Amino acid sequence: MAAVADVRRRVLMISGAVDAIDHDVSMCINLPEPGRWQVIKSETNLTDQTWVAMQVTTDDDSHFVDSDETMILSRQFARTFLTPDLRRLTFHDGEVRPGEAVLKVFDLECSTRRPTYAHSRYCAVATDSPEQTAAALERMIADGMPQRPMIEMIVPVTVIG
Repeated sequence: MAAVADVRRRVLMISGAVDAIDHDVSMCINLPEPGRWQVIKSETNLTDQTWVAMQVTTDDDSHFVDSDETMILSRQFARTFLTPDLRRLTFHDGEVRPGEAVLKVFDLECSTRRPTYAHSRYCAVATDSPEQTAAALERMIADGMPQRPMIEMIVPVTVIG
């Protein structure tokens, strides 16, 4: 993973790839300054499984921004769910197949220069019926995805602008 921070526009662009199936990914970002940042994140699915939902969870020093001026979207997922405390965002109703890239856009409000947030992915169980998959997905949207072992990384940030 690598990132570029455009200080003038307050945009953080992150790209990379994920090949971990049984782990979530925690990313620590070294921002040039705290405050509100639009995050544009692209990652490639290097696993052999199709992701049917993705969850992003913030640390205690950050939260998502939900306002008329912000975009919360993904090209691959038609729907989003944001918890009332603005700490967990789930993208769903779509898929990212092996070898494909996913694009997510959201705003983060960070009270420190080193926010950390975690990404989780949900893959349907091959033996589940479509109804079982839909029910499992609805539970995960409402309750959050179960925590798995975490891969922790510090993402280098190049500052421009």
